[in-house]
Amino acid sequence: MKPPAAPHASMRPPPVVGILGYGGLIPFIAFATFRWLNLLGRADQWLLLLVAYGAVILSFVGALHWGVAMMAPGVDRARRTQCYIWSVIPALIGIAAIGLNSSLSLTLLVSGFALAYWQDAALANRISLPAWYPRLRAHLSIVACVCLLSGLIPAA
Repeated sequence: MKPPAAPHASMRPPPVVGILGYGGLIPFIAFATFRWLNLLGRADQWLLLLVAYGAVILSFVGALHWGVAMMAPGVDRARRTQCYIWSVIPALIGIAAIGLNSSLSLTLLVSGFALAYWQDAALANRISLPAWYPRLRAHLSIVACVCLLSGLIPAA
């Protein structure tokens, strides 16, 4: 069972976390926009960068579960094993997305981000994570998924 949040628990992440988290959306937004505008006549290259960045970030979000498995107090052995296993699945989804054609790649990455968010939300209900974490993850995941889905729209 998740311990109660501290009364002073903030729904806002620390400034550096907000800057880094939301700043990490810049490549998603840039690559999606550049692809859609067919900037420099290289829509395919922008799409490749969008998929590659999506795969990298998806791998990154899985790492939380590895850290929990190593460090969280009160997590039983079975739950630790589940966390270790899940932590590598986003990286596997990401590398598979890089190897597929663009529409399948984008769909797989969006599915991966949805699964990762679902796993993070479930984890936040089991252990004490900062109160701001699920909300931040939701914001970041939604923007990332919208940018990835925009890759399905034909370029200009």
